[in-house]
Formats: sequence, C-alpha cells, structure tokens
Amino acid sequence: MTDAVAGLPVLDIARLDGPPAERAAFLADLRTAARRFGFFYLRGHGIPPQAAERVLDAARLFFALPEAGKLAVEMVNSPHFRGYTRTGFELTRGQQDWREQIDFNSERPRRPSAPADRPWARLQGPNQWPEALPGLKPVVTDWQERLTALGIRVLEAFALALGQPRTVFSPIYAHAPNQHVKLIRYPGRGPGTSDQGVGAHKDSGFLTLLLQDTEPGLEVEIDGAWIAAPPVPGTFIVNIGEILEMASDGYLKATVHRVVSPAAERERLSVAFFLGADHDAVVPHLTLPPERAAEAPGAAQEPDNPLFYEVGRNYLKGRLRSHPDVARRHHADLIEAGAPAAAGVC
Repeated sequence: MTDAVAGLPVLDIARLDGPPAERAAFLADLRTAARRFGFFYLRGHGIPPQAAERVLDAARLFFALPEAGKLAVEMVNSPHFRGYTRTGFELTRGQQDWREQIDFNSERPRRPSAPADRPWARLQGPNQWPEALPGLKPVVTDWQERLTALGIRVLEAFALALGQPRTVFSPIYAHAPNQHVKLIRYPGRGPGTSDQGVGAHKDSGFLTLLLQDTEPGLEVEIDGAWIAAPPVPGTFIVNIGEILEMASDGYLKATVHRVVSPAAERERLSVAFFLGADHDAVVPHLTLPPERAAEAPGAAQEPDNPLFYEVGRNYLKGRLRSHPDVARRHHADLIEAGAPAAAGVC
C-alpha cells in the first residue's frame, strides 16, 4: 500500500481487475489492511459521484422535513426496526447516541409468523416511506442496489484474499441478503453536552460501506488509540463486520469505532450501508490455508456482547439493545426476564 489518510490505508479495487501480479498485490494489501486495521478507504469502485450526491441530497431533504413529517414514519411504529429515530433515541452500550436517522432494509413482505426458535423472522417486512418525499424511495433503492453489488465485489475479494473460492460466502447471502441503509444526521453539540454521536461499537454484518459528507467525526480504535477517519472525496470507508471475523476465526478483524459529534452550529451527514447475510443463515467456519490459520486468534468474545453464529440471532440482539422503545412495543416477550424466546438474544 502506497497511499494512506490519517494512518488508514487507501485501496483501489480497480486493481482487482488488473494483470495477475497487480491482482495478487491488491489481495495482499487487502489482507494487510484487514488484519492491521479492519478499516480502509476504497476508491476505484465505479459508483458515480452523481449517485452519491443524490443520496446525500435526499438525506438533507428528509432531515429538513417538519417534525411531524419525520414522526409519521417513526421506527417505533415498525416491528421490523424500519423508519425514523429521533435524536437521542438510539443507544450504544446503554448510552444515548446524539444523532437522528432513518433506517431502510430489504423490501420484503412480512412473514406471517415467527417460530419461537427463530424470533429473528420478525425482522422481515416492509419499509416506511415518508409521503412528503415521494422521490426518496427510488433514490434509496437505487443506492441499495449499487452498494449491494459493490459490497459483494469487496466480499468476494476478501474470500480470495483468504485463499477461498470467490463465491464461498454466496450460500448465506444470495437468497436474501440483509441490505441495511441508514441515512444519518449528527447535529452540533451544545455546551456541556456529551460528544457521543454514536458510541464505540463493532458492526455485525459482513462489511459496511460508509459515505461521508465533508464534516469529520468518525474515529477508529487502533492499538488502544483513536484514529480519525476524515472524509475523502470519491471514496468509501469500508470496515469489517463480525460475520467475517467469525467466519475467519478472527483472522479478519471487526474493529471498534465511534463518531464524535460536530461542534456547535455544525452538522454531519453520512449514509451507511451494511451488507449482511440471510437472517436464517449460519456463519460458516472457513478452512484457512495453514499460514493464515496459524495467525487466526479466534473471534473476539466479550461478556456483554456474545457473538452467535446464527446470523438472525446476532442481528436481532443488536436491534433490541439499540432501540428499546421498539423492543418494548413490539417484542416485549423477547426482553422479559426468563422468557424462553429471549435465550441468547438480550
């Protein structure tokens, strides 16, 4: 790697289509970035700048709506965790995140029922779209399709970098990938208030592709220190999720990160795309080449954040913790102490 921003590597995925030597060098750089940082900038991705501007403009229009227009699609109305969240209503590790946002996911029909042993089936269902912005749905859907294709391309590169067949992960995402789009606005913080835009956490899926506007705030924890990841025009920030960490026995690294709120009178916009697996899938355990397996320490396990190889169980755990208002209204049976369905979820 010859390029870096604030200490984080910048990778050009166009090298993946180059001559064999260039392709091999790119995969080696990808391995190094994944092992050392778990975060990197991605360029050469082929997403037109006009598409990025459209989705950022759509986010600005949504957050500029009167409060009533946003609350009409408030997430608490959706058992599927789709819709608008007011500033301070999402939690990370029990603390308020000072941001407002709207969440969309794969547009699929609601399942008629969820078996007790698969409560995550409740997560499938329709999105909420604001009537005041009929143009939002086509913009978000277009972004979702573009980023799904790019995410799969990056995922296939990770597979090759691990010495696996290119499509090794396709059995657990091809049928029904988890395509989570989040439009986010971080308002400026007032005097004496917390600077937690979003608290320190890891992402649960395969990988995240983050589009930032011009305001900094994202920070990545590397070797116990926080490193800034400022916006770089024409790039995405890519970070590894827990599915890849578990599948690679910890060879790939899901890294803790956070967002620091902007200063007063400023705001930060971002669009996060989380590519995940089918909720009904189970994370595979890859057989790594011996030289890679020797460097795999096992997936990290934290007492307050257990990891589950059942994809839906892991994702549902995060949703219930992050949005307690939705959990209380629609999933009280899953959070009641001793409820059988809650085993391994909360």
